[in-house]
This record gives sequence, C-alpha cells and structure tokens, in this order.
Amino acid sequence: MRIKAHKLDGVEYRAAANIGSEIVPTIVVLHDTAGPLTKGSSASYLASKNTAGVSVHFVVETDGTITQLVPVNRRANHAGASIYHGREYCNAFSIGIEIINPGRMEPVEARDGIVRGRAWWGQLFEDPVGILGLVRKATPQHGDGVWMPYPQAQLESVVALLSALFDKILTLEAITTHWYVSPGRKVDVNPLFPLDQVRARVLGDHHPEDADAIEASEPAPAQQEVQVAAAGGLNLRSWPSWNPNVITSIPDCTVLPVLRSGTFNGRLWHRVIYGGREGWILASYTKPMSNKEA
Repeated sequence: MRIKAHKLDGVEYRAAANIGSEIVPTIVVLHDTAGPLTKGSSASYLASKNTAGVSVHFVVETDGTITQLVPVNRRANHAGASIYHGREYCNAFSIGIEIINPGRMEPVEARDGIVRGRAWWGQLFEDPVGILGLVRKATPQHGDGVWMPYPQAQLESVVALLSALFDKILTLEAITTHWYVSPGRKVDVNPLFPLDQVRARVLGDHHPEDADAIEASEPAPAQQEVQVAAAGGLNLRSWPSWNPNVITSIPDCTVLPVLRSGTFNGRLWHRVIYGGREGWILASYTKPMSNKEA
C-alpha cells in the first residue's frame, strides 16, 4: 500500500458525501461500526449523505477488504465530541478507521451454556459451536456486554493499513480508540481488540518482555496523565526493568498519557507515550495530573 494524491493505492475508493476541510492528522482513531456484518452495508451508509452527517476515512470488512471514503488530508466526521490529551474535537486532527463489528451486545441469559447477545438493532447473535467466539466480558471502559472477536484477516488488514499510514504520513504520532477519546460516551473498539499488540506491530520496539508486561498490567482509565518529577529526567524503557533497555530520556515536568499500569518486582510502572513511542517509566518518579473530562 502507498498513498497517492491523499488516497491509498490498493484499496477501493468511494468518495463520501460528508468530506470536510483540509487537516494535518496526528492520530488514528479506531472504531467499531456497531452494525450488521453484511459486506458493504456500513461503507455504503458512511459514504452516503446520511442524516447524521457522519463519515470516516476507511472501513475494514470482516474478510479484510478495505474501502477508503475520505482522503487522509481531509476531515471526516467520525469521532464526535472527543478529546485527546487536552486537544478537543479529534475530527480536526485524526484519521478514522471503522472496523466491521457488531459492538456491544446485550447479554441474553440462557441455561444451556451458549453465549448469546442481542445487538442494538435487534439481531440475536449466538454461538452454539464456538465459531463466532462470542465472549461476555465487563471492563471499566466498556461496561458489561457480549462481544465478538475480530477475524484474523480483518486484524491483518488493520495492521497493514496502519503501517502504510504511519510509513507515509510523518505527522502521525499515535493509535487510539473511540472509547479513549470519548470516555463514558463510546465503548469501541471492543475489549477483545488486541490494541497493544497492534500498536507494537505498527510502531515497532516490540520485545517479548514488553509483551509479558502488557499481559500482566491493566489498562489505565481514559485520559489519565502523569507529570515527570525527576530533575535529571526520567528514562523511557522498552519493558519495566533496570536492564539496559533505555529508549530515551524524558525531561522533568513533561506531561505524559498513561496507557497501562502494573507492579513488577514490587515497583509500580506506567506504560506511556512520548515522542510517538511507547515505553515504561517508574511511577515513583512521576506525580498524577487531574483527569480531563471529555
């Protein structure tokens, strides 16, 4: 994939009706369509002059097919009321990717051990032989619900798309989610999406120790930030340890978004983003900042 005239080669392009003014994107926001799985239905709706006025840059189908609807240097209306590390209205500086997925489903109780969920539009999803992989799960960010995992072909296309975007658009700094930029209002992508693994594959600096730490840590609350409190600066490390794994030094008083937190060898560590790169810092050399409200 490569970007040509603000469109991505190798994907179908269908111009959306709701395309805004020129932007300089710095983040990518991942979404679930929270709609039927019928191929092309969500892309058609998002390309149309719909009454909600919504649009998005890319749609990724369950089979991995990608459709582009908005040029990457133009605004799409995908995030709504949102904030990313103090900067409001993410549509003005983000690329939106919609991933075909039913989103949160209301659990349907049964005594036969089969997981069932009812989507907001009324469709019942059930998994009698485990093909869909439906899971009932509750998290602070998503609440309680039944969720559908993402097919491998779809995930591979998401990674390929993100890799192409970050390779060609030098202003891009981070990959985030709708639930993160609109906490309490949105719950997508769902809790089964492997966000940390996708970030690691796209942004690099992936180590087995880091993967273990991610697995053993917990997601931070949306919009949690800390400020470095170390006169000589604080090391950003590839994984939470004293090993020679320093990525860079972060200056004193720098405010950082926290992605995850965990205790390792008796010390609390935070996984943060600095300079477009993710890594771990010792929490004892930081002080908490007040959470920002979206």
